Amino acid sequence: MTEPRGRRPSTRTWTALAVALAIVALVAVVVVVTGQQQAPQPAATGDRAQSSAPATTVAPPAPSSGAPSTAAATPDQPVAAPVAVSIPAIDVSSDLLRLGLNDDGTVEVPPLGPDDQAGWYERGPAPGAVGPAVLLGHVDSAEHGPGVFFDLGALRPQDEVRVSRADGTTAVFAVDRVERHPKDDFPTIAAYGDTPDAQLRLITCGGDFDSAARSYLDNVIAFATLVRTEPA
Repeated sequence: MTEPRGRRPSTRTWTALAVALAIVALVAVVVVVTGQQQAPQPAATGDRAQSSAPATTVAPPAPSSGAPSTAAATPDQPVAAPVAVSIPAIDVSSDLLRLGLNDDGTVEVPPLGPDDQAGWYERGPAPGAVGPAVLLGHVDSAEHGPGVFFDLGALRPQDEVRVSRADGTTAVFAVDRVERHPKDDFPTIAAYGDTPDAQLRLITCGGDFDSAARSYLDNVIAFATLVRTEPA
C-alpha cells in the first residue's frame, strides 16, 4: 500500500514535536551509578557549544554505475510508508512504529520496553518523499539500559541509513552530519524546515543528565540525504 507525500506540518505541529522530544528525555532516564555506560556524544552546538567550528556537510556519495535511481519522489508521486530502519554502522535494526499526536496535541513517542523500537512521525513526509522525514528513538532507560538510538552520536558522514518501506522498496540515505543542541536552543528550521529534496532526521536525547529534572539537557540529531531507492 502506498501513501501520498506527507502534508507540510504547521508551526504548531513542530512545536508539539519539540515538546515530544522533551518527553523522550523524561522517560529515557539513566541510572546514575559509577560505571554507567554513556552514549557517544557529538560536539555541542549552540549555547553550550564546545567548539566554534561550523558543522561539516559532506555531499552524498555518487551511486555506482548501474545503481537504482537516486531520485526522490516528486510531490505527485506516492511514497510507501516506512516499516523498518537499519543503520549498519551502529548495529541498529528496528521496526518503525507510527507516531501521531496525543489527545493533548503533543506528539507521541515510542514506548519504553525491553524491545525498544524507533518511530516515524507520520504527519511529516515519509522517508523518500521531498522534505525532512523524522524518526525518533530513545537513548536509554534506567530499567532497560541502552535504547535503539544509544549510539546515534557515533554516526559519521556517509554512513548509510536504510529505511524499508511497505511496498518492498528501500530508501537509502547517507549521513551528512550529526549535531548536539541544547533543548532550549533546538534548531527548528534546520531540522524541520522545507527542503528541495528528500531528507531524513534521526533524533534522540543527549548531553548531560540532570538528575533533579530527570531529563537530558540536549538533543542529538543526525541529518541525512537520500542517495538512492532500491527496488523491491
